[in-house]
Amino acid sequence: MFSFQVLLNDPESTGRLGLIKTSHGEIRTPAFMPVGTAATVKSATQEALEKLGAEIILANTYHLYLRPGSEVVKQFGGLHGFMSWPHPILTDSGGFQVFSHQALNSIGEEGVRFRSHLDGSYHSWTPEKAVEVQIALGGDIIMVLDDCTPYPVGRPEARSSMLRSMRWAQRSKDAMGQSQQALFGIVQGSVFPDLRRESLARVLDMGLPGVAVGGFSVGEPKQLMHEVLTLLEDSMPETQPHYLMGVGTPLDLVRCVRHGFDMFDCVLPTRNARNGTLFTRTGKIRIKNSRYKTDGSPLDAECECMVCQRYSRAYLRHLFVSGEILSSVLNTHHNLHFYIQLMSQIRKSIVKGTLQDLEARLSARYEAF
Repeated sequence: MFSFQVLLNDPESTGRLGLIKTSHGEIRTPAFMPVGTAATVKSATQEALEKLGAEIILANTYHLYLRPGSEVVKQFGGLHGFMSWPHPILTDSGGFQVFSHQALNSIGEEGVRFRSHLDGSYHSWTPEKAVEVQIALGGDIIMVLDDCTPYPVGRPEARSSMLRSMRWAQRSKDAMGQSQQALFGIVQGSVFPDLRRESLARVLDMGLPGVAVGGFSVGEPKQLMHEVLTLLEDSMPETQPHYLMGVGTPLDLVRCVRHGFDMFDCVLPTRNARNGTLFTRTGKIRIKNSRYKTDGSPLDAECECMVCQRYSRAYLRHLFVSGEILSSVLNTHHNLHFYIQLMSQIRKSIVKGTLQDLEARLSARYEAF
């Protein structure tokens, strides 16, 4: 079961309010998906994620294939049973992880041959294999295998990579068989507008239930990303969800909702939490700074999360500089609360017609992030 409905359009942009329905629950869009790489959102329990209001999480096919193995997960009825998460799950195809381990892989027409970063063993990863593993993992939304183009790259190389992604997407679709999972296509083409438009047209011709845009946040200038996304706005399908992969500073989220995107994932809130960078309504805080050593105020006086309601900046700094595990737990809880509440603010702003005002406020606090 999978459906998407646009409930309301933003009067000042291509942003929209929507609802995705899956067999494991509904997702209000625009939505942020916490990243649960190895069937866990690092430093957060499933109970905490539910209390925070997370409606969908992302799991990583590449990592789960290597450990514990998709067959192990399948024995539990898929990821929902294995990790005790009865809500929607999106699994990526492993394309970005292959890209990020370039020294360990080689790419050809059939797919990717790579060495495990865990034990050095060799594996072949094809579009068919990526779909097979994702079907076993049982995610509600799964992704085609794509060739994630690096930056910078010349136009001939970008076009060759994009066309390979399109051929792999068709093979991914052909490998679906009788699976009822929702397979999303992925638009590639680096920063070349004509290649992005061609890729989008090819993805739409495949008739898949959702469209994702990948290949950003790989080193390109932020302004260039927004220019390309602006050029794609009018060509994106009105009746399908739009997923922007791996992009997610607070300001990016608002700006890309205005570009018409409905779904986002990013490791920023959790990774930054573990590194001591925390998001507040007045901007970022690097909790290790000595200025917080005796600061008895909450992290964010306006925040209603349990961390800000109970703990001081001084205590959070002490935990971080002491290397305490609780530091990651509390910091992660706060950052995820910030992101999930930001998406709630975005949805309310669409209803009120004040999305542009929200962008302006965030721009003053997070422009340099």
